[in-house]
Amino acid sequence: MQIFRHQVAGDTVTIRVPEDLEDLQRFWNWAYEARSRGPIALDTETTGLNIFSTGYRIRTVQFGDAHEAWVIPYEKGGHFEGFVREIIPRIPHLLIHNAPFDWLVLDQHAGIKLEQLAPRTTDTRLLAALIDPRQPQEGGIGVGLKPLSAYWIDPSAPDTQSGLTAVFRSHGLTKETGWAGIPLEDPTYLLYAGLDVIFTARLETVLRRELARLEVRPALIPYEHEIARICAHMQRTGLVLDTEYTRELDDQLAGEAETFAAAAARYGVDNVNSTAQLSAALVGMGEMLTETTASGALRVDKSVLHALADLSLQGEPLGTRTPNPLAAAVLRSKRAGKWRQAYTRTFLETADASGRVHPFINSLQARTGRMSITRPALQTLPSSDQMIRRCLLADPGHVVISCDFKAVELRVLAALAEIKAMKRAISEGRDLHDFTASILFGDQFTPKQRKLSKSTGLGKVYGGGAQTISRQSGVPVEDVQRAIRAYDRLYPEIKRAARRWQREAMETGMVSISVTGRRLPLDRDRIYAVTNYMCQSAARDVLGQSLLNIEAAGLLDLLRLPIHDEVLVSAPAGEAVEIAREIERCMTWDLYGVPIEGEAEIGRRSWGSLYGASF
Repeated sequence: MQIFRHQVAGDTVTIRVPEDLEDLQRFWNWAYEARSRGPIALDTETTGLNIFSTGYRIRTVQFGDAHEAWVIPYEKGGHFEGFVREIIPRIPHLLIHNAPFDWLVLDQHAGIKLEQLAPRTTDTRLLAALIDPRQPQEGGIGVGLKPLSAYWIDPSAPDTQSGLTAVFRSHGLTKETGWAGIPLEDPTYLLYAGLDVIFTARLETVLRRELARLEVRPALIPYEHEIARICAHMQRTGLVLDTEYTRELDDQLAGEAETFAAAAARYGVDNVNSTAQLSAALVGMGEMLTETTASGALRVDKSVLHALADLSLQGEPLGTRTPNPLAAAVLRSKRAGKWRQAYTRTFLETADASGRVHPFINSLQARTGRMSITRPALQTLPSSDQMIRRCLLADPGHVVISCDFKAVELRVLAALAEIKAMKRAISEGRDLHDFTASILFGDQFTPKQRKLSKSTGLGKVYGGGAQTISRQSGVPVEDVQRAIRAYDRLYPEIKRAARRWQREAMETGMVSISVTGRRLPLDRDRIYAVTNYMCQSAARDVLGQSLLNIEAAGLLDLLRLPIHDEVLVSAPAGEAVEIAREIERCMTWDLYGVPIEGEAEIGRRSWGSLYGASF
């Protein structure tokens, strides 16, 4: 038996590492006694983050309470592996920090299914996010185990990943290869593995106490765990990758990046990522660059380049000026390089042995609770893209269904702010953007006027000012300002609600409370963002409840991704119409008298078919 001692908040804690069958029996006895006292914290150390890759391994599995931890060298197999598989199902209450990761590790590599683990788990990361969802750079504590432990338990709590980097180097390993290559007997590795569960066990107690002190709505805790379980289920299922098409697209993107980089070089820009070269070349072409960075350099970021190329931020032609060829070439080159790195390369590198990709779905990411998707970040794809989406397919014999909420941002705003005219238009079945444009510009409004009405409405939701709306829509700032004033006259309730929410937040320490009871911390210099936070948070919970409804309807196994306010489904082709109708039903319900409605679209086999792809 290897034994390590460490000081945590003035207490001496013990980490034990069994070396033989007798040691394992002592672990078994400890686990049986510890489970009668309360929850047991659980964690895994593995070879990396790509759970579904070939050759992935569990290295250790650790168990602990507030004073003692046991690190089981699972990688040794035999009795070590057997004891882990036998004891986990016998623990009635598990504590895991970032549970979806460990759920899927154990599901895929230890034969302990997600369905067995999730109902018995409390995720301390979710508890922390309900207290304060902000990252350190936003003024919060963060939701990582290290910053939480340092804040709530012991300021000297070691940063496991940072501390192990030096140990990796001592073994001739890198940060990337260290987790798989570090010797299983390394004392620092084993000590940190044990400390993680001790900190997790201690965190649960203090976080629950803080949740009670802040009077966070108790129902949010099981709700968030259910949403996390559904998202982990989708990640486990994954999507079929069209490998041949993806390889061809990867080569195409590489060629595009080179071709347009060469075009930029003809204007004196040898590096499309060099802001100095780019700004100098654009000025030399006669462009007036007026925006500057904090350091005083001319700004040539994405929004500036899109405006010069006469494109909206979504890549749509604006028709407001002659496109600058250099700006267009730089955008094309950078986009091709980024998409290759972020998408096609990632798809090919992370696909499992059966040809499926498993994007990680973070069920509680943004300050407002909105979900995110990483490895790859599919929610950042432009809404018009079919090229990347074409890589991902429904199952054989299936078609893709997308169900999106109709104008959910404005419907949520209408419900929360009690906007009479908007609620009336919704109840009459009117398209909100058409309705607003007809009031602002008359019944013969143009497509550009409709787009301006839409941009102005979404600007109200997302906190965008006239400059932002102008960049996004391509409409002159003066016209945008007039539209905003007219919008405020048409829907005066928006300003009144914003003032009320700002006042309430200032009275409660710059924290707004969402309609579902979620805490939404505000920045003092951006208190105007409260409207965005209130609407975005409510829209996220509308989606969360819809996911629960879809599971209750027996359709969980068909879910593939939540993308913003949309769900993606793989459905048998012969049942697609019926399933689409049922998904719509699950995503249609009432929010304070405003109907939230899902609208489904049935495609072909690829996700890209919903955006114009032929397959």
